[in-house]
Amino acid sequence: MAEPVRISAKRTREIFAADFGYPSALDHTPNTTFTIAPTDPSPSDLARRINIATRIRNEYEDVRELPLALAAKLKNAAAGAAAQRKKAKAAAADEEQPSDPKMRKMIEGVTGKVDQAKSEASMALTVRARGAGAAPNANGPTPQRNTMSLSLVRKDTIRQQRPQWHPPWKVFRVISGHAGWVRSLAMDPDNKFFVSGSADRTIKLWDTPSGTLKLTLTGHISAVRGLAVSARHPYLFSCGEDKMVKCWDLEQSNKVIRHYHGHLSGVYTLDLHPTLDVLCTGGRDGVVRVWDMRTRTNVHVLSGHKGTIAAVKCQEGDPQVISSSLDSTIRLWDLRMGTTMCTLTHHKKGVRALTIHPKEFTFASASAQSIKQWKCPEGAFMQNFEGHNAIINTLSVNEDDVLFSGGDDGSVSFFDWKSGHKFQGTASIAQPGSLDAEAGIACSTFDRTGLRLITGEMDKTIKMWKEDEGATEETNPLDWKPTLGRQKF
Repeated sequence: MAEPVRISAKRTREIFAADFGYPSALDHTPNTTFTIAPTDPSPSDLARRINIATRIRNEYEDVRELPLALAAKLKNAAAGAAAQRKKAKAAAADEEQPSDPKMRKMIEGVTGKVDQAKSEASMALTVRARGAGAAPNANGPTPQRNTMSLSLVRKDTIRQQRPQWHPPWKVFRVISGHAGWVRSLAMDPDNKFFVSGSADRTIKLWDTPSGTLKLTLTGHISAVRGLAVSARHPYLFSCGEDKMVKCWDLEQSNKVIRHYHGHLSGVYTLDLHPTLDVLCTGGRDGVVRVWDMRTRTNVHVLSGHKGTIAAVKCQEGDPQVISSSLDSTIRLWDLRMGTTMCTLTHHKKGVRALTIHPKEFTFASASAQSIKQWKCPEGAFMQNFEGHNAIINTLSVNEDDVLFSGGDDGSVSFFDWKSGHKFQGTASIAQPGSLDAEAGIACSTFDRTGLRLITGEMDKTIKMWKEDEGATEETNPLDWKPTLGRQKF
C-alpha cells in the first residue's frame, strides 16, 4: 500500500512541479483559448496584499484609536454643531407666516414660479436649439478653415488722429542783461513789452519788438520767482524767495504800492484771476494763498498739499484755481468754498509746471519725464505727451496748439496739443563763457499772438524763438506713424 502512494506522489510532483515550482508560476498566465479573465486574484497579488496589510498593522497599531481627551473634544464639537443646526431650523420654522390663507398661497405660488424660472434658465444653458437659431456647432464640428477665431480678430482700439503740421521753431534773438538765472517771465496784455525776474533780485522790462531794456525795478532781497502783469489794471505783481509778494504801479511811479504779507517761506509762483481782483500765490510753506488785490486781505488759505507749491494757475471757470506741488499731486480748487474739488495723483514725481490752453477748457502738467493733458472741470485724464526725458521746469501753449516744454538739462520739445505728437526736439546752447550745466530752461511764455516764444535760461540770458518761415510740409515732412493705441496713464 505504501508503495502505490509513493509512486502517486512522485507522479504528482513530476506533473505539477513544472507549473508552481517558480515564483512566476504564481501569476495568472494569459490564456488565448478563453477571453474571460479569472475573477479570483492570483496568488502573487494575494501575497502582496497580505504583506501590505501586515506592514500597515505593525506600523499604526498603536494609534488606531484617538486619545480619550481628543475623542471627547471632537464629540462635544459635533454635538454643538448639531444643536446649532437644529436651533437654526427651528428658528426658520417659527418665522412669522401670513395669517391670511390666501396670502400664504400667493407667496407659495410666487416662490414656485421663481424656482421654475431658475430651473428653466439653468436648462437654457445646456439645451441648445437646432435649426436657424442654433449654435454653429449644434449639428457637429464646425469647419475651421472658413471661420475666423475670435482670438485673432483685432479689437477696436483708440485710433490716433493725424497730428497737425507745424513748422519748426528756431532762436532768432538772445538777450543779455541779467546777472543771475532768469527764473520768471510775464507778457504785457498789449504785447508791447515783457517782464523778466532773475536770481540777481531785479525785475527788468524789455521791449518786445526790439528786445531792448526799458526799465529795471529793484526791491526784492532774494531771487524773483514769479511775475504777472494785470490785464485789468496797470499793475505788475512779483514774488520771490524773500517771502514777499509785491504790487508795482507801472503807470505812475514804477514803485511798490502794496505788500502782501502772510507766507511763512519763499514764494515760488503766482497768478492773477482773469475776471476777479484776486491774486493767488504759492510757495515752500505748502499752501495756496488767495489775496484781495486792493485790500491785501488773505481771502483763503488753500491747504492740502504735502510739499512745496511749484505752480498755480487761475481761470474764469471752475476749477478757478489749479495748483501743482512737489508732492507729485495736482489739486483743483473751489474758489468760492476754499476747498479741494479734485486731487490728481497720476504723476509719480514732483509736478513742476502747469499751463492752461488759451481757447480750450484743458490744461497740461509736467513732472520729470512726464507731461500729461487734462480736461476741466472734472480733471479727466486725456493723454500723455511722450518723448521729453528730462526734469521739466516749464510748459507753455499757444492758440495754434503748439505746446512747448523746457528741461533742466537744456532740452526743449515742441508738441502738437491735439494729438500729443512731438514734432521737434532740440537743445538750447549755453551762452559763451557759461558752464554746460547752465544750459537749463527755467521759465517760458508765448506772446499774445502766439508767434513768439520767450524762454528764460540758467545761463542768464533770455532767448526769443519764432517759427521757421521758410519751412513747408515738403521740406520738413511730418514724421509720424499711427499706432494701435496709446498708453493711458
